[in-house]
Amino acid sequence: MKRSHEPIFWSLFGAGGVLSALVAPALILITGILAPIGLWMPHQALAYERVLGFTQHWFGKLLLLAVISLFLFHAVHRIYHGLHDLGVHAGTGTMVAAYGSALLGTLAAAAMLLQIGF
Repeated sequence: MKRSHEPIFWSLFGAGGVLSALVAPALILITGILAPIGLWMPHQALAYERVLGFTQHWFGKLLLLAVISLFLFHAVHRIYHGLHDLGVHAGTGTMVAAYGSALLGTLAAAAMLLQIGF
């Protein structure tokens, strides 16, 4: 039986799907609605100094990288398999380009997060 690479991509897709279903609405609500209007949050909850402190800590960097990476892999997997649903049968080159772009986005996010001082 031929070994498949699909379980790796499906696990990234599943983790990204759960994260985007459960965490993304909360992120949008907190950072896009509640914090700007100052509702149910301290006035300086998302002040620059606090967010910078979060991104400078190793755990904050890891959390941000996980969120960004899993969102990217989830989106790419949906797009790649959505092409198949639309009748566009993408080959190996398209798969490599799609998942490679998610990997490059992850590496770019990691590089940017590492540039933020400790």
